[in-house]
Amino acid sequence: MTAWSRRSREERTLLNPAFCASLLWHATQGYAGTREGLLSFEEAFLVLPIALHKETREALPRDTRTSLAVWLEDNPLTRGRIASRARLLVPFTKEGITFGGLHGFIRLEDGRLRGDAAWKRPVSRTLRSSSDEVRMCSKRAEFAGKWFALAGSAPTVLAVMGMRP
Repeated sequence: MTAWSRRSREERTLLNPAFCASLLWHATQGYAGTREGLLSFEEAFLVLPIALHKETREALPRDTRTSLAVWLEDNPLTRGRIASRARLLVPFTKEGITFGGLHGFIRLEDGRLRGDAAWKRPVSRTLRSSSDEVRMCSKRAEFAGKWFALAGSAPTVLAVMGMRP
């Protein structure tokens, strides 16, 4: 990982550990609100590539009635791009998980991520004063968590994405 002072302005802004942890937290909330259980560690690595990339974020369906598998079949290029970006964003996802864990935002339990629900009010308050783009990234991260919960097990989600753990 590049030292913080040597990172570009864009990287410090878009890929800072606090923002990445926030997106992962939103995904855990979406997952937990849809199905009993927790977001898998492996699925967490798909959240940033989906939520941060504007074209992907905007191409996502409006709601979860369109399944992940159907959407990927209709968007084959996006599937490959998500997989490529997931590999590139591994260090930032790890950094976000670590940051979230150190600050009590995210907990790792048996290889799965739990977002601490006690943060709901502070997160909502922060989002109200955030840009539209930050709010959209958060909303789409939560959508990804819901989608993963509905798609089945983590190995199924990864297989549909053309990836392996």
